[in-house]
Amino acid sequence: MSSLLNDYVNKVDFESYQDFKDNFKIFTPENFNFAYDIVDVYAQKYPDKVALVWCNDQEQEKIFTFSDLKIYSDKAANFFKKCGIGKGDTVMLTLKSRYEFWFCILALHKIGAITIPATHMLKSKDIIYRINEASIKMVVCIGENGVPQSFDDAENGLESPIIKSIVSEENREGWLNFREEIKKSSSEFERPKGIDESKNEDICLVYFSSGTTGMPKMIQHDFAYPLGHIITAKFWQNVRADGLHYTVADTGWAKAMWGQIYGQWISGSAVFVYDYERFDARKMLEKSSKYGVTTFCAPPTIYRFLIKEDLSKYDLSSIEYAVTAGEPLNPEVYNKFYEHTGLKLREGFGQTECVVCIANFPWMEPRPGSMGKPSPGYNIELLDRDCNPVDIGEEGELVMNTSKGKPTGLFEGYYLNPEKTKEVWYDGYYHTGDTAWMDEDDYLWFVGRTDDMIKSSGYRIGPFEVESAVISHPSVLECAITGYPDPIRGQVIKATVVLTNDYEASDELKKEIQNHVKKVTAPYKYPRIVEFVDELPKTISGKIRRVQIRSEDQEKL
Repeated sequence: MSSLLNDYVNKVDFESYQDFKDNFKIFTPENFNFAYDIVDVYAQKYPDKVALVWCNDQEQEKIFTFSDLKIYSDKAANFFKKCGIGKGDTVMLTLKSRYEFWFCILALHKIGAITIPATHMLKSKDIIYRINEASIKMVVCIGENGVPQSFDDAENGLESPIIKSIVSEENREGWLNFREEIKKSSSEFERPKGIDESKNEDICLVYFSSGTTGMPKMIQHDFAYPLGHIITAKFWQNVRADGLHYTVADTGWAKAMWGQIYGQWISGSAVFVYDYERFDARKMLEKSSKYGVTTFCAPPTIYRFLIKEDLSKYDLSSIEYAVTAGEPLNPEVYNKFYEHTGLKLREGFGQTECVVCIANFPWMEPRPGSMGKPSPGYNIELLDRDCNPVDIGEEGELVMNTSKGKPTGLFEGYYLNPEKTKEVWYDGYYHTGDTAWMDEDDYLWFVGRTDDMIKSSGYRIGPFEVESAVISHPSVLECAITGYPDPIRGQVIKATVVLTNDYEASDELKKEIQNHVKKVTAPYKYPRIVEFVDELPKTISGKIRRVQIRSEDQEKL
């Protein structure tokens, strides 16, 4: 089996979770650069090894070896250099799941430039904000979905002009055609030396946060960051050498870095990318079956749609392991997926600011609804408002103790914003802004974002437990729990509900859902307000924007 994993870790086989937690170590060589030290080394040692399996809804298919990726990334690097892009310059990639994304990010790593992935769903005002905030010098985007026009419309609001390149078969005025430029570029690109060579502490990647609470922040990662995802891929997703891993994610979401490039390739697994235009659970199941996906990762939202299908119609026997992250996993989803597939979903927790820092690892029996236990190197604590440790079973803010050093994979801070960094990272602790509790066996349980906590009649209520109760009703596909202003109770619980196709909204159904919640959780947690909607507001990464629901409710008062 062809893998470079052993070059970067002390060992891969452990007897228990405790053995893994206490003894696992990542080796970070001097001036590590993922594009050269992983992709190009694979291209040299195993040129025919498959790296990327790509397909779309038009029955197009591309399979790239590491040798292919070296050639294309070298061509792209020469193109970027020709455009004046150098070490430390910022380039936005709005490429959805086009395979050109991988050419570009590897090329930018090789140059030492900073990659800023972005969703294709950004509007002109979002584009203006991001380009100005990050001083973006160039953009490469898809030619569809009105994306180029959004960039054109944004230009009048920019502080400095940008270079624009489009991934399309057709030319567009004012834009460089990426595919044509790549064909003309040389496939020879030498690794920079001296001051032009990237260093471990240099910034390689900046992601804008999903903006669940306020304006997006710019989260910066250094060139050592990819090595942190060894834990994500090898020990949580359980990818294997010469396997095929599928993480459902748009490249505009940081989850793509978790599951479509770094840890998977270091561990020797190819990655599968389905570049769909619109999510369709049946098509996703068909593609996973057709290409023989061996390990699978998706947010709970995706699993909720998958379990509504007749899974017996699809051959999913190739899938050996399935995990989930991005939002809390409802036990109802866990149980139904296990019933249909025999696979125990293993939840993980992390943020755009880090790699997987809590997970249900292979040596552990997963507990439905629990995030699991801390990753090696991540000293996780739960603190109260006065920064004192809480007791077992008590809720506290989830923080990372960095007094003895920053673990590989944790962010460097917020790009160009040291003040914002100091707001969350001080006195040796990085404050995640998430609330959780720990049981007597050290399993951690997510409660909610600190900002999402509901205070009603003296009770402090996290949305996740109530959402799980509501979702366990057969009529409910998705649910968001928020606090609604109330003159007597301070806040009352509101459930914003998306129904399955088999049910229609009615006052009777509202009462039925309310009574159901009273039976499956503490009665005081039942939603006094139930609103039926066609869809929930979400971030580009699929996280529910409860802040938007609260804001819209406030406007109605």
